[in-house]
Amino acid sequence: MDALSWLDSHTSTASDWSMTALLKGKGKTKISVVLPALNEAETIGSIIATIRNELMQDQPLIDEIVVIDGASSDQTAEVATRAGARVFAHDLIITGLDALPGKGEAMWRSLFCTSGEIIVFLDADLKNFTATYVTGLLGPLLTDPGVDLVKGFYERPTSISDEQMDQGGTAGSTADSIFGAGGGRVTELVARPLLNLHWPELSGVIQPLAGEYAARRSLLEKLPFPTGYGIELALLVDTVSLRGLSALAQVDLGERVHRHQDLQALGRMATEIWQVALDRLDRDGRIVLIDEPQTTLTQFTATQAGHQAYRNDMSIVQRPPAISLAQYRDLQPIN
Repeated sequence: MDALSWLDSHTSTASDWSMTALLKGKGKTKISVVLPALNEAETIGSIIATIRNELMQDQPLIDEIVVIDGASSDQTAEVATRAGARVFAHDLIITGLDALPGKGEAMWRSLFCTSGEIIVFLDADLKNFTATYVTGLLGPLLTDPGVDLVKGFYERPTSISDEQMDQGGTAGSTADSIFGAGGGRVTELVARPLLNLHWPELSGVIQPLAGEYAARRSLLEKLPFPTGYGIELALLVDTVSLRGLSALAQVDLGERVHRHQDLQALGRMATEIWQVALDRLDRDGRIVLIDEPQTTLTQFTATQAGHQAYRNDMSIVQRPPAISLAQYRDLQPIN
């Protein structure tokens, strides 16, 4: 299967999946929703409430909602608990293993405290969340046993202030939103070129770095997890490597409104993604790394006195497949 034929046969919209079909496909399958969260008290409560009201109380589709709290300094944990989620501090989930920062770390640890055979991952900063985010992602998994991972894609409103930040301006200005297809800045400048150059079979993925996706536990437990933002690229590449392109699907979730990051933060994200790509290319014998990549990223802040340099250690850690650890294998089997 090439990228374009996959695009035609494995792309759908959230409205394609009726609740009747989802519940029929669910049967006795247990489904968990996981929200990795760090200081998301403003948005996380309404996301959880929507899932509980529409997909647990009105319709018996979701079995549990789990929040992995990455040491938030706001009221994220309290808000999530009141809304009805099970909340776990990420550093207390596994014994004998120091917790690391990053979304990938939270996702990996969620495998140890959830019971679902299918896990839906949602970012916790969504401002326009609807239940169709969940139902859309579940559609291909509940109706096609050959699909193991479903990625979401959507329109991403970008404000004028975001564009000004790209030009070296400052955040804070207000203007009408600009709508555009495709992904965000890191997607278009880093992830998409990498995939097209080295994994062209994945060039049909519309938003490879989208934070909303769902997967079977039987796949996730066999994959290594980079602890940071490289997790998005790693899941795509490793899933296709292990299960083939036909195990991947994508769903149009409509529109996504969330908090945008500044250019320096995106630079750090891009550095992690590059490292994960180099690691996979080296692992699979596609390139030979003579030296380990330099992991110090130098960035600059403009001040009245000139440009001030600061450095970040961007070295990445990759967690092993959960199934390789006794702590995971010893967990109560999923019913």
